[in-house]
Amino acid sequence: MSVSGRDAYRDELTKLAFSNDKIICMEADLGGKNHSFQQNHPDRFLNLGIAELASVDMAAGLAEAGKIPFFSTFASFAALRAAESVKLAMGYMEKNIKIVAAYGGVSGGWFGTTHHCLEDIAIMQSFQNIRIACPHGEAETRRVIQEAALSEEPYYIRLSRNDGFESLEREEGRSCRDLIIERKEGIIPTLCLISIGEQATELCNKIYAEQASIVHVHLCYVDSRSLKDVAFFLRAISDKILVVEEHRATGSSASYLALLLPKCRVYSHDCGEKWPIYGGTHADVLDYLGFGLEPLQQQIRVIGG
Repeated sequence: MSVSGRDAYRDELTKLAFSNDKIICMEADLGGKNHSFQQNHPDRFLNLGIAELASVDMAAGLAEAGKIPFFSTFASFAALRAAESVKLAMGYMEKNIKIVAAYGGVSGGWFGTTHHCLEDIAIMQSFQNIRIACPHGEAETRRVIQEAALSEEPYYIRLSRNDGFESLEREEGRSCRDLIIERKEGIIPTLCLISIGEQATELCNKIYAEQASIVHVHLCYVDSRSLKDVAFFLRAISDKILVVEEHRATGSSASYLALLLPKCRVYSHDCGEKWPIYGGTHADVLDYLGFGLEPLQQQIRVIGG
């Protein structure tokens, strides 16, 4: 059984730190008493409490000293509360900081509106020089952590909370920046369905299994540079694209792809403009926002997929 992205991150970072003594793990009171990194590398583990902005500033200092700091907190606090420090330290100065933002989208569920985050991709995409990854499943999450540790670029890695998923198969040795394309042989596609993140990819897997004329493309990296790199390939697949993403339409990956692909019709299945004012399970909140299998199926029927 696959573990959640959060657990895969902690375990993978702990393993990487055995062979890379530059890796530092920083937490904002999310680690718990049995954090694997703390148990194995106590001298390189920092629990800084509820001080997100200051934590990014401290990470900048560590990066300047040649360390590789990974800082984990809620997506809402990383992208919003610490936005100025992220903009300056990671965007402007390009410090080698890796933010691992758990509880992305509305995966916080019962934590409520203050801890939900449907705006983070828009914010991070507007800060140049930051790689943005939204992995799906345990294997892809581990691979993204490996890539982040090897790269000197700033990273924002968006994870969910507790759900565990099997990642889509990727060829051995291929980067998570490469597209995963699922298409049925001999079929001329009527729609290119693009999935970003865990819930979206699970939905698109179900749609792809049901409808032969749909091509499913999974994207992991969604920063502006990464989207520019794949735009040509997407244009060649279909001139009709539907992006599924647990985010608002404003500032979403769909909105950026629409700018990159002016000759394509780009649609978005997203979480709308309502505030998720009710607590509940992850599924409950997504249902309230109109993000799910039935609404997606209906949207595909309307646009003619």
